[in-house]
Amino acid sequence: MASVNKVILIGNLGKDPEVRHLEGGVAVARFPMATSESFKDKSGQKQERTEWHNIVVWRGLAEVAEKYLKKGNSVYIEGRLRTNNYQDKEGIQRYSTEIVADNMTMLGGRSDNGSGGGGNYQESASTSSAASSSGSNYGGGAAATSGGASAFQNDEPDDLPF
Repeated sequence: MASVNKVILIGNLGKDPEVRHLEGGVAVARFPMATSESFKDKSGQKQERTEWHNIVVWRGLAEVAEKYLKKGNSVYIEGRLRTNNYQDKEGIQRYSTEIVADNMTMLGGRSDNGSGGGGNYQESASTSSAASSSGSNYGGGAAATSGGASAFQNDEPDDLPF
């Protein structure tokens, strides 16, 4: 039977990406990302729960993350779960779960320093550069569809909880 390992997150960076360049010049970036949900408990009090996710991006996406992402930026991530196991200093078996991102879109407007906002980046399996699903869409905004119309035609206000 077929299986699916897919994660979609919209959240905020907990700190600036940490980028390393491996042998052969391959870039890998890691950063924590927070997602929050609000709900009312049994007594009617509003509660907020925050989950932290460890995000890993490779190659072109890592270079984009290094250049444009900063702590607090809002970002859309698509990827897959990966669990690693290791032994700590005391010899105890530990596990860590991370999301390996295949697609990343920076959300929100441009910041004062000109970075952030609206870029759609996707890791291509055949190249090591960041490419969007419809070509190079680094400038932000929606990609044009075959009819020449914007991919985002909804004039309704966002009803996202953040």
